[in-house]
Amino acid sequence: MPKEYIFRENYINKIKPFVGKEIIKVFVGQRRVGKSYMLFQLMDYVKSNFENPNIIYINKELSDFSELITSKDLTEYVKSKSTHTSKNFLFIDEIQDIETYEIALRSFVAEGNFDIYCTGSNAKMLSSDIATYLSGRYIQFQIHSLSYPEFIQFHKLSDSDETFAKFIKFGGLPYLYHIDLEENAVYEYLKNIYNTIILRDVVARYKLRNLAFLERLNLFLADNLGSLISAKRISDFLKSQHVEISTKLVLEYLQYLEDAFFIRKLNRFDIKGRRIFEINEKYYFTDIGLRNTLQRFNMKDINKILENIVLNKLLIEGFDVFVGKFNDKEIDFVANRGDKTIYVQVAYLISDESVHEQEFGNLLKINDNNRKIVVSTDLMAQSNYKGVEHKTIRTFLIETL
Repeated sequence: MPKEYIFRENYINKIKPFVGKEIIKVFVGQRRVGKSYMLFQLMDYVKSNFENPNIIYINKELSDFSELITSKDLTEYVKSKSTHTSKNFLFIDEIQDIETYEIALRSFVAEGNFDIYCTGSNAKMLSSDIATYLSGRYIQFQIHSLSYPEFIQFHKLSDSDETFAKFIKFGGLPYLYHIDLEENAVYEYLKNIYNTIILRDVVARYKLRNLAFLERLNLFLADNLGSLISAKRISDFLKSQHVEISTKLVLEYLQYLEDAFFIRKLNRFDIKGRRIFEINEKYYFTDIGLRNTLQRFNMKDINKILENIVLNKLLIEGFDVFVGKFNDKEIDFVANRGDKTIYVQVAYLISDESVHEQEFGNLLKINDNNRKIVVSTDLMAQSNYKGVEHKTIRTFLIETL
C-alpha cells in the first residue's frame, strides 16, 4: 500500500453505507483513474472502524498474483488467507483478469463471512458476468478521472483562469499530481497511458489485429469530438481514405473502446416524444487529457472541449445524460437523476445576439419547469434570463448540482 494518498471524499461517502455489508462493491472505470487507490482508502477505513478485520488484498497487476488465473486459484488463495474468527474483507484489483472469477465470488457471498470489494477496467465483462451470477448481490460505482475541484485539490492550486487552462489541456488523471504540469512531460505520460489502455484493454482483450484501423478510428473520434456520428459515416470517411472497413466492424470497435471506458457514447433523446433515437450518436472522451494526446489542444476545438468537460461533470454527479432534440432544435445535454432533469447548453462565449438566441432560445422553447442552464466562459454571465440560468463554466464545475 502507498504511504500516502489524497482522499477522494465524494466517493468514500457514497460507499460508506455499504461497508461491512455482505454485498459486493464493484468499482469500474478507465485504467489509471484511481480505482486502486479507492481500495487503499477503504482498507484504511475498515482498519479504523472494525475490530481485528482480516484484510485480504489481491492485485492482478502485480507479479505476486500472476498464478491466480482461474476461479479455482482465487478460491484456494482466499481460503488460505481467510479466518472464521472475524470478518474477512476481500479486496481484488483488476478482477476481470481472473477467468470465471464470478463463480468464486458467488461462493464467498454464500459463505456469509466476506465483505468483498473489486475493481475492473472492462464494462461489458463486469456487468454481464456479475449480473448473471450475482444478481441482487452487488452494487456498482464508477470511478472517474478528477473533477475540476479535485484537480485543484490534487495539484494544490486555486481556482483561476490559469488553473482552468491546465485542466482543459491536461485532464484529470490522478497520477499527474506527481508530475510538473509542463506540456511535454504531461503528454509523454498521457501517451503511455493511452497505449496501455488501447493495447491491454482493447487490442489484447479482444484479440484485434487491425491496429491501424483502431488508431484511425481514435483520431477520427478526437477530431469529431461531440459531433453527430454514425458507423456508416465513419465507414464512408475511411473509404474516402482508401480504407475498406465494414459498418459492422466499426460498431464493434466503437463498443470495445466504450467497454474500456475510453470513450462515452451519448444517444439522442426526443424531449417532446420522450423516446431515445437509435442512430446518430455523439462520442466524448472520459478524460479530456487523453483526447488531447490524439489531437493536441487547439482553440478551434474549445467549444467541443468545454462540452466534454461539462458532460464529465454531469456523469460524476450521477446523471444519465443524453443529447436533446426538441423539434428541430438541439439541446447539448439532457441530464436525468431520479426525478430530477436538467437541460444544459454549452458555449465558449455568448458573443452576439445570434449566439444568445441559439443558446437561450433553444432552452426557452422547452415549456416545462425543469432547470435550464447555459454554461459559458463569459466573465459577466447573467444569473438569470427569463428563467434560464447563465453560469460561468468554472462556477458550474465547482458547484454541486
